[in-house]
Amino acid sequence: MTSPDSHVSRFARLFGPPPQDGTPVAIAWAAVESWLGLRLPADYKAIASAYGPLDIGEHLWLHVPCAPTGDQAWYDYGRWLEEERREAPGVLPFAETRTSDVLYWDTTSSDDPDAWPVVVLRRDAGSWVRFDTPLLPALERLVAEGLRPSLARTAYLTELDPAPWTPPPPRPAPTPTPEQRAALAQGAGLETLTALVPPPATPFLGDHTWEWLYERLGTRLPTEYVQLMETYGAGCWTEWLRFSVPLGTDQYDLAPWAEWYHDTYRGHRERYPEFNPLRVWPEPGGFLSFANSIDGDQLCWLTEGASPDDWPLIVVPRHARQGPPLPGTLTGVLLEWLRGRFRTEGLPGLGRPDEDPLDYIGFEPRTRATN
Repeated sequence: MTSPDSHVSRFARLFGPPPQDGTPVAIAWAAVESWLGLRLPADYKAIASAYGPLDIGEHLWLHVPCAPTGDQAWYDYGRWLEEERREAPGVLPFAETRTSDVLYWDTTSSDDPDAWPVVVLRRDAGSWVRFDTPLLPALERLVAEGLRPSLARTAYLTELDPAPWTPPPPRPAPTPTPEQRAALAQGAGLETLTALVPPPATPFLGDHTWEWLYERLGTRLPTEYVQLMETYGAGCWTEWLRFSVPLGTDQYDLAPWAEWYHDTYRGHRERYPEFNPLRVWPEPGGFLSFANSIDGDQLCWLTEGASPDDWPLIVVPRHARQGPPLPGTLTGVLLEWLRGRFRTEGLPGLGRPDEDPLDYIGFEPRTRATN
């Protein structure tokens, strides 16, 4: 059996010693593997224990079980892993690239985790690449193909000291109500949505007023959106679609984020107009961002029509060509997406065919404590 030191030495010959801007994270591997229900490859555990979370070659992000603190506590290793496993059953994720490719082990190929081959999902192309080798030989191949042999502490952790990650307790089995079953099958509007996904008792909107927001944005917003927010508040739908705090002034709240993103998009449009063809609010008919996916896709309105209630929806995708406006209303699109009947770039299909949607769809509300 190869020792952990041998794995670390082999990795160090490729990439050098651990970065100076961070220390390794204590990892309770027995607890992690118990939560996963799988043993993990020895080379990965040795590298993760010695190096911690890494950016490799400024392109590849190696995930390890850790818990960021402070303003970056939004990232959770377990949530990321579960989401990726749901999208691709039979494989186990351990890394991703800056172009959103995901690296997995094929756990169906062997009972020995040290023999699991690496496979890569190229999301932009919708295709898989199989390496037919475990982690360290796969990294050696990537370096031979041009991956820069450099290391850095994962970018969003450079100023933080990530803490050990604790596996979450088992989730209680969901007990859907007859009303939820009925709403999953049919119905429309906010009443049906609240039957399908009960809203929080106290929606969190922020400290200001709608009139304050309208003045800052220079426009009123669709009535349907206001009603949805006053019912649910800010939060994340099914661990994917995030509605910003509408009446707040923090960096990621609606108005500050929209202003930043709009300026960023204009800059991209100047350089790459073929990939960024839209006008931006307050340009006539420009898009106005109000929600986003955990992968950086933006859900927006196209500010066209006689009033905000006439504005169509559009997704500005992060990793695909711009598509057309979406059919239907905000609540209608949200309902059909949760039901699994609607998908587009930025709003991918949810779950697996063998899963009950009521086992995974839901809404996690934001609170002042989680801002």
